[in-house]
Amino acid sequence: MKTTLYLSLLLAGFHTVAHSRLPPSNHNGHDPNDPKHHVHHEGEAIACLKLVPNNADFAFQFFREITQEAPNKNIFFSPVSISTAFAMLALGARSATKSQILEGLSFNLTEIQEKEIHEGFHNLIHMLNHPEGGVQLDMGNAIFVTEKLKLRQKFLVDAKALYQLEAFTTDFNKPTEAEKQINDYIERKTHGKITNAVKDMDPQTVMLLASFVFFKGSWEKPFQPELTEEREFFVDAETTVKVPMMNQMGRFDFYFDEDLSCTVVRLHYNGSATAFLVLPAKGKMKQLEQTLDKEIIQKWSDHLLQSFMKLSFPRFSISGSYEISNTLRKMGIVDVFTNQADLSGITGTPDLQVSKVVHKASLDVDEKGTEAAAVTTIEIMPVSLPPIIEFSHPFLMLIFDRDTNSTLFIGKIVNPTITS
Repeated sequence: MKTTLYLSLLLAGFHTVAHSRLPPSNHNGHDPNDPKHHVHHEGEAIACLKLVPNNADFAFQFFREITQEAPNKNIFFSPVSISTAFAMLALGARSATKSQILEGLSFNLTEIQEKEIHEGFHNLIHMLNHPEGGVQLDMGNAIFVTEKLKLRQKFLVDAKALYQLEAFTTDFNKPTEAEKQINDYIERKTHGKITNAVKDMDPQTVMLLASFVFFKGSWEKPFQPELTEEREFFVDAETTVKVPMMNQMGRFDFYFDEDLSCTVVRLHYNGSATAFLVLPAKGKMKQLEQTLDKEIIQKWSDHLLQSFMKLSFPRFSISGSYEISNTLRKMGIVDVFTNQADLSGITGTPDLQVSKVVHKASLDVDEKGTEAAAVTTIEIMPVSLPPIIEFSHPFLMLIFDRDTNSTLFIGKIVNPTITS
């Protein structure tokens, strides 16, 4: 009988705020002509670049699967963290288990070598943990292991070097103490955003792998809290809720996609992060979520134009909690959850399998901090009234890191008043 590995992807999502003491800059938060920037990032960016199309394919395939499982619910997850955790797990996988994991992450092993994948993730983690400008981003991995389970030194050395893995000894025979140890660690690493992440632990667990990411960004153009007003949000044909609607008038990156009947607005954070807000026409959400892929995102990026408008966008907090092993099975990662699992690269013996995969993420969007902004900008307003783009029915929110072209978070907000 196989012993079980509890794989827990525990993610604090992101908190967007408006305070910034940075001077105005280009949208990358740094001077691209600064030679220090190129020296620091060039090698890492090249390694990361090889992962970009694969990580994007995984992100949108996972999104399609999870929206089918929960068609009328809020969704929020971090594809880059799921990819990173499973790539690290592949370090200890062997035979078909290894190839299933890497191919399930959308890597074609005839086009990219496993070594390149791990080097790419190593550089991705390093770049995301050292963002430039007004973004706080922390990403890492930890493994909690029963004292009786001896891990291979090579796995520990490689996982620490490539994935910044921290290892801890845990007594799973005392579930309450084990949960406290793990939860305290997660809460500390996610700056208090995720508490009580692990509960009802199986005493048979011998190892828990935790992966986390924390993001905090400040809007480049903050919203003024005094302009926020309560408005109606139309969840569906039968349900209307009241939400605090933030308002801002100015020039925004804007595009209307006629093929998908959706409005796209791009907002920048100080630093290297960008948010795409995507508002499908009523009745067009399903079409959008089933066709969304990296090519569509690229098309939007290429066609965005600066337009003067009034933007109305809800202030909200949501979180997502998912047991995603079935979703991953649909994507081809099968053996690792069965007696066929071969994770002998972790322990030296093949008697280990993953019991379940828990993914948690949270998202806070607000306008606060405007009064702390150091830069005052004055926009010249046209005499005629600008068009109003109001996010008053279900929409998507996608967060990207421009330096690494990584999809940090994908959210589908069906009802902004439901927090979990």
